Amino acid sequence: MVVEYIFVSCHTALSLSGLPGLTYSLNPYTGCEHGCAYCYSPSVLRDRVVAESWGKKVRIKQNIAEVLSREVIYKKTGTVGVSTVTDPYQPIEKTVELTRKCIEILCQHDFPVSIQTKSELILRDSDLIVPKKFDVGVTITTIDQELARLLEPRASPPDARAQVVEEFSSRGVDTWIFLGPIIPETNDDDENLRKIVEIAAKTKSKILYDKLNLKQWVMERLGPVLENLKPGLAERVPAIISQGSDYRNKISSKITSICRELGIRCEAAFGS
Repeated sequence: MVVEYIFVSCHTALSLSGLPGLTYSLNPYTGCEHGCAYCYSPSVLRDRVVAESWGKKVRIKQNIAEVLSREVIYKKTGTVGVSTVTDPYQPIEKTVELTRKCIEILCQHDFPVSIQTKSELILRDSDLIVPKKFDVGVTITTIDQELARLLEPRASPPDARAQVVEEFSSRGVDTWIFLGPIIPETNDDDENLRKIVEIAAKTKSKILYDKLNLKQWVMERLGPVLENLKPGLAERVPAIISQGSDYRNKISSKITSICRELGIRCEAAFGS
C-alpha cells in the first residue's frame, strides 16, 4: 500500500495528558501507517477524515523538535508519553527521525519518558533509551503471526516485538507489555494469553491488559476483518462485550490468574 505523507507544522509539542502516570503526551505524527484494524485513535481525534484515511495518510509534524526545545525550558518537568494516539516508531520515523530527536531533547532536560510501540525500529534508539530515564511498553495482541498481519498489517511481527522487550529488559530498562485489545473469539484463547504472559515472565515485565473499545468508526475497519476470520462474529461482538455481559470479568479473571501463577504484575489499562 502507498502511504501519503503530508508535512505540517505544529504549535505545541507537549500536551497535558489525562492518562494514568503521564503528565504530557507527545505525538510526532497524526495518523499511523501501521493501519491496525481495531485502533480507536481516530475517534479520540474526533476527525472522520482522519478515520477514513487511517493507515493510508500520515501527517508529519516537521517542526516538533524545535517546538519541544522551547517548551522544555518553561514547562514543569513531568513524565511524557510517546506516543498516545499514534505509533512513534512507524516506518516513516526511520527516515525523518522525529521521535529520536524529541526523546533526546527530553532526556537532556530530565523529563522521564514512557514509550509505547509495536515496532522493532525502537531498537535503533537503544543508545538513548537508558534505565531510570525511560520505560518501554510494547503492544502484543497475539503471538499468531498471520492473525497479527490481519489485525495490525504494517506493524512489526509479534516475535520481533517480543525481542524488543527482551532487549530493553536485558539493558535494565523498565518494560511492560500492553495486551490489548482483547477481541472475543479472536485473541482471547488461553494459549495466546498464556504465551504473552510468558514473555512478560521471561523479561520481568508488567502486563497491562485492555478490552476492545468500540468507539466511533472502529467497526468500519474491524468488522470486515472479523467477518473474514469467522462469519457472523462482527455482528455478535458488540453484544458479547456489552456492559450487561460478564465477558470482561471472565477475561480479567483469566489473565489475572495466569499472571498470578507466573508471578507477573498485571492490571487493567485505563481502569477498565
